[in-house]
Amino acid sequence: MLSIFDQGPPPPCPAPFNLAAHVLRQAEAMPEKIALSVLRLGGSEDWSYARLAQAVRGTGAGFLARGLRPGQILLMRLGNTVDFPIAYLGAMAVGLVPVPTSTQLTAPETQKMLDDLAPAAVLRDPEIACADHPNQIGLEELAAMRDLPPCDWDMGDAERLAYIVYTSGTSGNPRAVAHAHRAIWARQMMVKGWYGLTPEDRLCHAGAFNWTYTLGTGLMDPWTIGATALIPEPGTEITHLPEILAAHRATIFAAAPGVYRRMLRGRDRLELPHLRHGLSAGEKLSPDLHRQWTRLTGTELHEAYGMSECSTFISSSPAHPARGEALGRPQVGRRIAILGPDDQPVPQGEPGTIAIHRADPGLMLGYLNAPEESAARLHGDWFLTGDQGAMAVDGEITYLGRNDDMMNAGGYRVSPVEVETALAPYPGIEQVGAAEVEVKPGTSVIVAFYSGPHPIPAAELSTYLDPRLARYKQPRAFVHLDTLPTGANGKLLRRALKAYYPQEPVQ
Repeated sequence: MLSIFDQGPPPPCPAPFNLAAHVLRQAEAMPEKIALSVLRLGGSEDWSYARLAQAVRGTGAGFLARGLRPGQILLMRLGNTVDFPIAYLGAMAVGLVPVPTSTQLTAPETQKMLDDLAPAAVLRDPEIACADHPNQIGLEELAAMRDLPPCDWDMGDAERLAYIVYTSGTSGNPRAVAHAHRAIWARQMMVKGWYGLTPEDRLCHAGAFNWTYTLGTGLMDPWTIGATALIPEPGTEITHLPEILAAHRATIFAAAPGVYRRMLRGRDRLELPHLRHGLSAGEKLSPDLHRQWTRLTGTELHEAYGMSECSTFISSSPAHPARGEALGRPQVGRRIAILGPDDQPVPQGEPGTIAIHRADPGLMLGYLNAPEESAARLHGDWFLTGDQGAMAVDGEITYLGRNDDMMNAGGYRVSPVEVETALAPYPGIEQVGAAEVEVKPGTSVIVAFYSGPHPIPAAELSTYLDPRLARYKQPRAFVHLDTLPTGANGKLLRRALKAYYPQEPVQ
């Protein structure tokens, strides 16, 4: 048998369609139900479905009154507050194209985005770094828009551009991933295939409002089915999350593995009386961490695998827990294969490249302004993820790593070329290479290896990189070598760098 999972396609996306209208479709039927609670130890700020829908549609009306028109792009430079999802959905409600971005990006990094996107406006928190743009919409103006008479939904072709997210490219240039309105329709396959989510659930996500993992799993998916989303207020200490989950009766918790690791540190038991299970994504979940969570909470942890180009499509779930160290299985409605070098499915059990059928409704439209790169990822009927895996006879897929040098930093994929390019000009550095290194079981960091006449204090290198790279892209350690490993052609061997990481902490 070949490594193909196909149990039939999902139902077709309705037409006409609007992503934001789909997300808030429950507001009319349950206006008083709490859609969002922003949590703190002593209470919460609650948003009903009616209040949320009014804020979103009022914001959409404000954008139109500002002279913005469907199809134009908005770069989002907003902080970790409720302003972010309201503006994000408000833009799509009227056919604008929002671009969510990390608050950690530096002004030079945003300048590249401005050059790439040519946005009509920038949504701007003045505390968030951003290159200059002539049309900026600030927080006070955004807040005032919420009370405007609600806009009409901009209904249209589900294939039209809805939003753009950035992901690191292997060349070192972040790529703008363009998604259609239909992307939200595809996320319904996660509800049973990963979350086990019901309208009665209270799903808490530990991430920031402006992280795409939070926007999807933590907010839009619960709202789509009428559940309640719980988000800890900005600045909440991770060590306080167990008490917050218990106090606010969270039934499902979602986070990246690093959050789970810090929650468990120093504890011999977590009392989470309402929690049914946890959800993990963003980076590979270590078996040790998985076992520790289960032992200390008495609940299961379900992992998902995805990417910016197609969100999550392989997962464990309450109905189908993963076996051993497998990721889980493709969600029903997906067509997934493991391909060999000839772009044909390999026999079950053999390793190959994880691939998604090009007809998947969650697959991106393409890389913005990069049609050749988009086409290069499509091989016949398949989109190649660049990740390696093996499929068992029951469809369970085991992750076997990447077939390139991309690094993972707390759920963000980072190109080593981007790190190397930023660090290379520093005086005294002759050659530099970056790699992801496992410094202890279950914990990996980005490390910069460099050659030069003498070692350079790590603090100096960190200070140099601060205005040039987002914090999550910056190395956590620097290693001086006499020479970096290279091949016969003189090309840097990044995969060999890990062996040069010293056992003792480096400075």
